[in-house]
Amino acid sequence: MDARDHIFGVLEQMADTITATFGNNCEVVVYDLKHITTSLVYITGNVTKRKIGSPATDTVIRELVEHGSAVKDKIGFKTITDDGRELKSATSYIRDSSGEVIAAFCINFDVTDYLNAIQAMNLFAGMKKTPETRKISEKIAFSVDNTIDTLFEQAVDLIGKRPATMSMEEKIQLVKILEEKGIFQVKGVINQVSLLLGVSNFTVYNYLKKIRAANSFTMADVLR
Repeated sequence: MDARDHIFGVLEQMADTITATFGNNCEVVVYDLKHITTSLVYITGNVTKRKIGSPATDTVIRELVEHGSAVKDKIGFKTITDDGRELKSATSYIRDSSGEVIAAFCINFDVTDYLNAIQAMNLFAGMKKTPETRKISEKIAFSVDNTIDTLFEQAVDLIGKRPATMSMEEKIQLVKILEEKGIFQVKGVINQVSLLLGVSNFTVYNYLKKIRAANSFTMADVLR
């Protein structure tokens, strides 16, 4: 066994140990960065439902393109799956004896149920949500994306559960809250909202169409 095979063997052993310890909510992925388009060579756990031979994520590729072998590990960042489940993720870049990055070791832990539990406890133990208490949860933002994320989280807080476990009616209600805050006036915001909500852009457009049609009907009634 050469040094490269030994490294990947150790990574696979570590992956098995981590998922066996942390259970069904945990997934560990090993990427062989010699073959970016088919770089997933080992996966244990089934959080993202990927298979052997899948490409590296856009985050891994972007970091490698920007930083090359000087790329740094990224720990404890948020990832959202296609169906809106929220993951706490970490990526560690593995180097050979010459310092070349040859692998990425990635951990994804599904925290959706824990976030739902936190929100349920807040509803049980916290204050009643009123227009006055809603104003307290303001946050200083340093970019439009940060502002949208903040407003989205405020809307999630009002619904009382994470997007992945919301019904269609609750998702429509969330989009209605965002519509009332005026965020859909920002160019490109539908892409960000659809990602956070775990639905397609087309679905968000449909929700908005229903909300705006209902609002138009209500205004017409008032003007009669």
